[in-house]
Amino acid sequence: MTITFLSRNPEFPHPSQAGPDGLLAVGGDLTPGRLLAAYKRGIFPWYGPGSPILWWSPDPRLVLFPEHLHIPRSLRRVINAGRFIITSDQAFETVIELCSRIHRPGGYGTWLVPEMISAYIRLHRLGFAHSVEAWHQGRLAGGIYGVALGGVFFGESMFYRIPDASKTALVYLCRFLHHRGFRLMDCQQTTRHMLRFGAVEVSRPFFLDQLRLGVRAEKKPEKWSSLFRGSDLVILQNGGMGA
Repeated sequence: MTITFLSRNPEFPHPSQAGPDGLLAVGGDLTPGRLLAAYKRGIFPWYGPGSPILWWSPDPRLVLFPEHLHIPRSLRRVINAGRFIITSDQAFETVIELCSRIHRPGGYGTWLVPEMISAYIRLHRLGFAHSVEAWHQGRLAGGIYGVALGGVFFGESMFYRIPDASKTALVYLCRFLHHRGFRLMDCQQTTRHMLRFGAVEVSRPFFLDQLRLGVRAEKKPEKWSSLFRGSDLVILQNGGMGA
């Protein structure tokens, strides 16, 4: 296995060159151009404090097809009871900050170092990164954030302060993605948490094929805040939560 050390050129080696653990390259930077180039090729950054930037493309890859979302019965009752108010892009910076400090179910520990947080905030301001928030009695109870490119959403992290808050946000996100014609949600690494919601492991070649088809569906970067308050949210609610 040969690890590629990146220069200022934002080109990445092909994901097939990744090692058995999925590590593909080291170094480079977290500029918007570099990050978007990585996501389009099925590559994402993941590293801890004191480490150089590490770029990954694991095989197998965990993905969730929005139309195949599974909602556990207990969560369905919570959602139908209307315990949480759901919004999007209303508190992105708070969501990502809390993701860096609060344990996530099935997570791998704190990895959102300050430069990563700043990088995703830049993507958010450009209209590529989005958050979905769950509120309870006016307080942010949980949330999830990720990157949207074409018809693919790359889920990055989630947090909760109140049980079921981030799960509810995930359900609304998946309903929204399905309604908006997204092909898949990339979950990156396999966790029992996401498997419960219907995520499945696929091979790297299959994932890359789906990714190529998905990113062809060019969508103009936009804020999602008005979409979750308008007709899309009504459609989600009227469509029921019994999948």
